[in-house]
Amino acid sequence: MAATQPDFSTLAQAGVAGLAPYEPGKPIETLRREYGVREVVKLASNENPLGPSPRAAEAAAEAAREAHRYPDGNGFELKAAIGARHQIDPACVTLGNGSNDVLALIAQTFLAPGRQAVFSAHAFAVYPIVTQAAGAQASVVAAQPSSAHQPYGHDLPAMAAAAESGAHVAFVANPNNPTGTWEGEEALRQFLDRVPLSVIAVVDEAYFEYGAAEAGYPDASRWLDAYPNLVVTRSFSKVHGLAGLRVGYALSHPDVAELMNRVRQPFNCSAPAQAAAVASLADAEFLERSVALNSEQRELLRAGLEGLGYRPLPSAGNFLTFDAGPEAANLNEQLLRRGVIVRPVDAYQLPNHLRVSVGTPAENRTFLGALAAAAGGGAA
Repeated sequence: MAATQPDFSTLAQAGVAGLAPYEPGKPIETLRREYGVREVVKLASNENPLGPSPRAAEAAAEAAREAHRYPDGNGFELKAAIGARHQIDPACVTLGNGSNDVLALIAQTFLAPGRQAVFSAHAFAVYPIVTQAAGAQASVVAAQPSSAHQPYGHDLPAMAAAAESGAHVAFVANPNNPTGTWEGEEALRQFLDRVPLSVIAVVDEAYFEYGAAEAGYPDASRWLDAYPNLVVTRSFSKVHGLAGLRVGYALSHPDVAELMNRVRQPFNCSAPAQAAAVASLADAEFLERSVALNSEQRELLRAGLEGLGYRPLPSAGNFLTFDAGPEAANLNEQLLRRGVIVRPVDAYQLPNHLRVSVGTPAENRTFLGALAAAAGGGAA
């Protein structure tokens, strides 16, 4: 007699059983397969349109020649390069398989059933995912209103009050994805001053290099000595153009890093990823060119959206989120049929908005042309 298959969801940890998985931007090949289009412009995942530094690509290829060897599980060279960049002891560095991995390590280390994490509405989707996966409770703080200087941005005083009410971790994205909004130095320091030392205060700076071009945008990594409970996360997926290799890191007090390294998988950063990251950190010219292109094209893209009657939110990242109205889902569908992939953000409780990454000049022109045609009801 055949055994009856169990409902495996009943065997899973309660937080995992109720999770909805993260949905990334639609891949190019998926669009080609589903819609039959050949020419595709992908502006959905906030990738660097210039790709990686040539020096980073060369270093990754060279490291791949030794793919039969395990990578350095401690990431000595990469941690040394990161430490030198931030002028801190490499013992303060925790490596991740992208910064998402580091966020998961924070949750594994400091969250559990009966514990609480604080984050804003419309904040990065990984915060609720890692919180729920750890079995912890989420305290979601209402964001700033649409009329605020930073529409839908973090309400830091309200988040600080929530952190003071028995939280264990507080997540702040600066700038935030998907809104693009950001916090200035004074506001962020006032928040950190209020957060109890018993709360791990995470400042997620995945888009730091783009944000640094904005007046008054802070570098929280310089404040580690002042706030021993501070954890700053960074990514090589954005301005460094290494999204496909998956490498990120956290900066923290060495005692916090040591705890996170207890749960970190020993080979979570591949040898090509480590080599590429080291080379990219050394290629200042490429990083400067990437930031300059983004600053120029983001403003041209903003002007193009406004010229079509749309209202983009402020952004210190390499993307713009704009109000497309109640027809946002239909507009997204029309763009897909024209071979342009942007990002719906209804999962972030912004159903009337779409997010578009800043691409090359040609990609941005293609997007604006497709948007104008889609909004006007032209044939795909």
